[in-house]
Amino acid sequence: MPGVLVSIVIPVRGDTAPLERLLDALPPQAEVQLIVAATGDRDERWVALEARRADVTWMWGPPGRGPQQNLGAQAAIGRWLWFVHADSRPPAAVVPALRALDADPRALWGAFRFALDSPAWQARVWERGVALRVRLFDLPYGDQGIFVRAEVFTRIGGFAAIPLMEDVELVGRLKRIARGRHLTERLPTAADRWEREGWWRRSRRNVALLALYYVGVAPETLARRYETVKAAAGRR
Repeated sequence: MPGVLVSIVIPVRGDTAPLERLLDALPPQAEVQLIVAATGDRDERWVALEARRADVTWMWGPPGRGPQQNLGAQAAIGRWLWFVHADSRPPAAVVPALRALDADPRALWGAFRFALDSPAWQARVWERGVALRVRLFDLPYGDQGIFVRAEVFTRIGGFAAIPLMEDVELVGRLKRIARGRHLTERLPTAADRWEREGWWRRSRRNVALLALYYVGVAPETLARRYETVKAAAGRR
């Protein structure tokens, strides 16, 4: 089929350095539309990056990963939407993988295999734990690069306007339509948050937040707790 295969939506909050590395790994391609949905300040390095990458659709809006990704989706023209965090490193096989799924009408959404860009043994343990979660519960997180057919995303109303767990909430609605396609291609993401906060401390925090979400704690409350813990980690 002609036209744009995938619109890659990248939510960013002032993360110029990781965004620059991500875009360097995503050269212009005929089948790909690149959209950066940003919030925060624009420094000189950011302005230079905008000028260098005229092939990117640059959008600015309010904070919040869910609203940012919805904003980016509004400009999308691809048959698929792929939501990618700025600190991710896309696998080379993205376009062939989505092209293969595009030919299968039963494939509606999915994600890549979680990976961390660290040689630490703790990273391999966490990767296996995530793989088990996905296999048992059909539950990828946003850092696995969730992709979805554009018409399905529009039909279900996009991301919820919540400050945290927007990826989990979206996947919950997608699972009611079809099981996700979980690809074997690894999508490495930066491990600096685990290394900074501590491997087990961050892992326990993530599991606790998910458990609290599923027992009904409001995402607004979880977001406040998340920001408090993150600020404390930054001071260490």
